[in-house]
Amino acid sequence: MTVAAGRPTDPRSVASAFDLTNLDPGFLDDPYPTYRALREHAPVHRMADGSVFLSRYADCLEVYRDRRFLSDKTREFGPKYGVDTLLYRHHTTSLVFNDPPLHTRVRRLLMPAFTLRALGALQPKLEALVDRLLDRIAEMRQFDLIADLAAAVPVQVIGDLLAIPMDERGPLREWSLAILGALERRLSDEQIARGHRAVSEFTAYLDQLIADRRRDPVLDGSDVLSTLIAGDAATGELLTPEELAQNCVFLLNAGHETTTNLIGNGVAALHDHPAELVRLRADPDLINGAVEEFLRYESSNQLGNRRVGERLVLAGHTLEAGTYVHIGIGAANRDPAVLVAGAGR
Repeated sequence: MTVAAGRPTDPRSVASAFDLTNLDPGFLDDPYPTYRALREHAPVHRMADGSVFLSRYADCLEVYRDRRFLSDKTREFGPKYGVDTLLYRHHTTSLVFNDPPLHTRVRRLLMPAFTLRALGALQPKLEALVDRLLDRIAEMRQFDLIADLAAAVPVQVIGDLLAIPMDERGPLREWSLAILGALERRLSDEQIARGHRAVSEFTAYLDQLIADRRRDPVLDGSDVLSTLIAGDAATGELLTPEELAQNCVFLLNAGHETTTNLIGNGVAALHDHPAELVRLRADPDLINGAVEEFLRYESSNQLGNRRVGERLVLAGHTLEAGTYVHIGIGAANRDPAVLVAGAGR
């Protein structure tokens, strides 16, 4: 791990000095020594801006389970993007940044679209896509794992999920990267402008796609977008037009970078652990467990966050209402307190 001049090196001092707004240059390459120092010496670590970073599995799990920790980001996104701007409306409408009862209602209306039938219908297309990508890679002298394989898969899957015509999928990845990039803690004016532009272009495209599907729906349960448009048949409840479009954007964003990272990290892990690659090749039935282990060992999403809704105590620390809590997913997933023997190697 590269350590910048003047940075502390002993674990206790590393934990004490940790700040998400001022990371050591080597942290992104290998955050795990820092995570270990935090778990051992400052598991509930208060940073300079008053927010808290959690690194133990039990504490992270408690925050995810306790509804007093809120997902709503209106207080953060208003100053960040400007109230009622395109990025603000997207991120405050999509499922992930909302709490009950809105979260519960939208989730209930989204779930019927993701039946085993609808998802199962994607598998032959997905297998054919991966075969095509691997055949193309086999003809190359060298290739980029992310650009030539990992990033190509989720965009096409989401395109199939929403039945976006193949020749109209070109902008999807760039739209997603621009919108997700605007979630970074520090943003330039250009990054924010790019995010607004991506929301505008993507939702305009979806509005037309949704209008076409309303005129010509697929009602056999195999088409996700038609099912989302139809709403709850029992109650007649529908997603609002904005909820429908913004949560279609969310579907792309939620599955795009995480899936890309899963594929890339999984291949890298097998490359670095050749004995495990030999084992998996010898017994392909291990693949489901292997995917779960890839997600744990090198988490696609390293960080979650919540806001404290009311004064409470977590792991002996009093947190005031409004405190931001950073959930160290990558740290929690390597917590030796919950790992079986040999995990984390």
